[in-house]
Amino acid sequence: MSLRTAPSHRLVYSPDGMQLATYEFGDPAAPTVVVVHGFASSAVANWHLTGWTRDLTRAGFHVIAIDQRGHGASDKPHSPAAYTMEILVADIQRVLDAYLLDEVDYVGYSLGARVGWQAARELEGRVRRAVLGGIPDGDPLRRFRIADARAHIEHGADVDDRLTGAYLTMARAVPGNDLRALVALVEGMRGGSQPGAENAPAQPLLFATGSEDRILEASRALARAAPDAGFVEIPGRNHFNAPTARAFREAAIGFLSSPGTPVSPR
Repeated sequence: MSLRTAPSHRLVYSPDGMQLATYEFGDPAAPTVVVVHGFASSAVANWHLTGWTRDLTRAGFHVIAIDQRGHGASDKPHSPAAYTMEILVADIQRVLDAYLLDEVDYVGYSLGARVGWQAARELEGRVRRAVLGGIPDGDPLRRFRIADARAHIEHGADVDDRLTGAYLTMARAVPGNDLRALVALVEGMRGGSQPGAENAPAQPLLFATGSEDRILEASRALARAAPDAGFVEIPGRNHFNAPTARAFREAAIGFLSSPGTPVSPR
């Protein structure tokens, strides 16, 4: 399949009745990697158009890509209550059940990595190992000004906060994005479990963050806090363009193909 061609999707129903768009690549008999995108992106944009699905299947993996709720071809509820971490992890579990997958590897970026951190903990018997890209400790969107974002969406009010404006600009640039749903997601995830040394998954983990990403050192520190983790610095990449880096793909595939020998986080 050409990277320019958007694959057809299969809908899976979440425990609360939302339609989740999923995409399948490669031989179902091969080891499965579940890939989960970042905030305001999609399975196709984050993983297919960037070459991840091509390279993973060439390396002998079966790939399931998921549009998280609020994104891509999945349902986009506007209630913050529909976006707790517990619900996002339950979506992952439901997709595994729908594809009859007992054990998978996981690759997530940004929001998808945060969900992966929690999924590795809650689905420990089913998530064998995970690649977590662009993830720091704590809550990176705690400074996002929800009221200002809503005023901008509803009334066109100016957004003075740089971080809030940057995320809105990024979200608006992706065709089909629903800004109200994405702001609801930010609000819904606040106050929930956050990655930290006290709740690190036990599985082998590989962290990867761009050398130009402001969260680089926080991500490296999170890797040090996990009991079985390595770290890769992606040269010349920031938070928004790191998923396109060949170095990221190669490090992830090397880790998934030869687990147990992660790169040192120090």
